[in-house]
Amino acid sequence: MSDSESKSVVKRAESIEYESVGAADGMSKGVLLDSSDGAPNFAIRRFVLDAGATVPKHTNEVEHEQYVLSGTYTVGIGDEEYEVSAGDSLLIPAGVVHWYRNESAEEGSFICAVPNGNDSIELVEE
Repeated sequence: MSDSESKSVVKRAESIEYESVGAADGMSKGVLLDSSDGAPNFAIRRFVLDAGATVPKHTNEVEHEQYVLSGTYTVGIGDEEYEVSAGDSLLIPAGVVHWYRNESAEEGSFICAVPNGNDSIELVEE
């Protein structure tokens, strides 16, 4: 299907299913749009970090662009730590070690855009 033949999609919030993220403690993911919806290039996902959530150091094969929707939490990227909050944007290049920690009493959430296709995640030993 060419770009000119692509079909529009409107996916309602109540139809998004969230599932726990394997190695993360207190993180869930909902796929907003991806190739199964006809999106030809990118997947958009929403992640929720519960209060007290931690996500271990890991790498991904693909880049991640993120936009913080709510809350305040810490993101480690490479050797740097950043406190992020609603309205902040992040670029995590492919292969760069990163992690998350939500020490606040409120959940945090963010949108994450990645290229369609497989993405291998590798935990980093400490």
